[in-house]
Amino acid sequence: MNMRDFYKSLSFLLGFFSILTKAGSEVNIAAWGTAVQSTTHSSDWAAQNALDGTSYTCTHTYTQSDPWWKLDLKKTYRVNRVTITNRLDCCANRINGAEIRIGNNSSDLLSNPVCAVVSIIPAGATYSYSCFGMEGLYVTVNIPGTSKTLTLCEVGVYWIPGNLATGRTVTQSSTYGSWSAERAIDFNPGFKQPSSSCAATTTQTNPWWRVDLRYIYRISRVVITNRLDCCPEGIDGAEIHIGNSLENNGNNNPICAVISSIPASVSSTYTCNDMEGRYVNLFILGDSKYLTLCEVEVYGEGPLLKKTLVKMKMKSSSSLSELEMRAQLLSQLQSALEERGFSDITLQWSQPPKKEVIRKEAAPAQCAVRKR
Repeated sequence: MNMRDFYKSLSFLLGFFSILTKAGSEVNIAAWGTAVQSTTHSSDWAAQNALDGTSYTCTHTYTQSDPWWKLDLKKTYRVNRVTITNRLDCCANRINGAEIRIGNNSSDLLSNPVCAVVSIIPAGATYSYSCFGMEGLYVTVNIPGTSKTLTLCEVGVYWIPGNLATGRTVTQSSTYGSWSAERAIDFNPGFKQPSSSCAATTTQTNPWWRVDLRYIYRISRVVITNRLDCCPEGIDGAEIHIGNSLENNGNNNPICAVISSIPASVSSTYTCNDMEGRYVNLFILGDSKYLTLCEVEVYGEGPLLKKTLVKMKMKSSSSLSELEMRAQLLSQLQSALEERGFSDITLQWSQPPKKEVIRKEAAPAQCAVRKR
C-alpha cells in the first residue's frame, strides 16, 4: 500500500469513527443527582444552585481550607465531559486551580481520580473538560489549599448512553394515568418526581412492558431502576424475557432473570449471557398486579445480520414472468423475514426473472430391422 492509499484508508476510518460518535447523543445527567458542599455561605448560595439550569444562581462556600462541591449521580456512569460556568459579577479567579474528580469513594473525595484541573475560566464563561469515559458515582469539584472559596454557577455532567433501548418503540399492557411506557427509556430515573419520569401499568392480571429493539441483538445485561417514592416491592417477582416471538405479547420468550427484589431508587443489573433477541419484556405473573419501571437499560452487541435460509412452498400455475406473481412472492418472503426478526426492510427485484422454457429433445431415430 502506498502512502496515498494509506491516507485514503485512514480518512475513511476517521470518517466512520465520527459517524459512530455522532450516533450516540450526549445527555446532561447532572440534574438527576443531588449536590452538597463543604460549607454554605448562606441559603442563597446552596449547592443545588449549580444544577438549576441557570447561571444567575450560584453556589458559595465559606473561605476555608480545601473547599469542595460534590454531586451524587445516584448510580455509576461513564462520564464523557464536565462543564463549569464561572460567576459573572466578580472574583472570577477564585475558580483557578479547581480539580474535577470522578469516582466511587464518598468518604475520601480527594482519593477519586482527577479528570481535569481548571487553570482559568473567564467571568461568566462556560468551559468544557473531557473525561473520556471515566467511571464514577460522584463528581467533585474541589480547590486545594488554605483560605480558598469555591463558587460554581452551573455544572454539567455529560454521558453518552450505549443503551440499546434508547429511542426504540415501547409498549405496555395498560397505562396508569400519565405513566406511559416511553418514560422507562427517557434517561430520567425519576428520583425527584416519579409520576413524570416512570412507566406504570394499572392493577391487572399479568402486567407487562416491552421494548422492540427492531433488530436481533446479543444481549449481555439488562439494568432495571426501581422507584424511589413508595412501593419498591411492586417489582418483586418480575421476569425478564428475551426473544424474537410476539406470542403472548412476547412473554413466552426465554427468561433471562427473575427479579427477587430491588431496593427503592436502586439500579440492579441482570446478566443475560448473550441471549439473542429482538424483544425485551418485563412481566409479572398473577392477579391484581401492577408493573412500575423508572428506567430500563439494555446492553449488548449487534445487530446480528446472519445469513438466513427461508424455505417457501408456492403452488401456482402462474409464471414468475407475470407481475402479479412476482409481487406475491416478495410479499411472502417479507412476511417470512419479519417472523425471524427482520423488519423495516424493502424487497424489490433487481431484474425481472426470465421466463424459463423447457424443450423436450426428440428421441434419436432408430432403424427398424425386419426379418425376412
